[in-house]
Amino acid sequence: MEDALLIWGFGLLAAALLLIVVDVFVPTFGVLALASLALSIAGVVCLFRVSSTWGTLGTVMVIIGGPVVFFFGLRIMPTTPLGRRLVLGSHDQNGDGSGEGSGAAADPAARQADGSSLSSRGKMLALVGQQGEVVSDLRPIGMVRIGTQRYEALSETTLVRAGAMVRVMSIEASTLRVRPVDS
Repeated sequence: MEDALLIWGFGLLAAALLLIVVDVFVPTFGVLALASLALSIAGVVCLFRVSSTWGTLGTVMVIIGGPVVFFFGLRIMPTTPLGRRLVLGSHDQNGDGSGEGSGAAADPAARQADGSSLSSRGKMLALVGQQGEVVSDLRPIGMVRIGTQRYEALSETTLVRAGAMVRVMSIEASTLRVRPVDS
């Protein structure tokens, strides 16, 4: 009997963690999070029925493991197609009505073919301090235009609407970190 409760307890906790991961990628407005909470509670109850040691271990797993898995999922979410749509908004990130996603920034081969590829770290660093115009809303990631080039940018503040002027504060990987220019 105790072995069955132990298996059920850990199985329910594993299912709860799986639901947290799925909840990050599928917009269920908290339904999966509530189901995960219910499974976690049921799993901990099963473990406490085996012994208080197993119950305490299960509780610690829920308290530590749940948030760790959730924040790891949030960290990788922007790299998924759904995450890019949530962060960038619509499919038309060029701001020109072409519906071609984020244009040259989305396809490295296209970026190199049209000559807009930044081939060296020095060229990117030269952008620090320059001003540009927001092409697609920065939520916090979007596109900005500096001169005739478009770049992926990350707002260091809150939402910045298209058309606003921003200043490049730093470069992180190949993404510009920007702030709105005070008017």
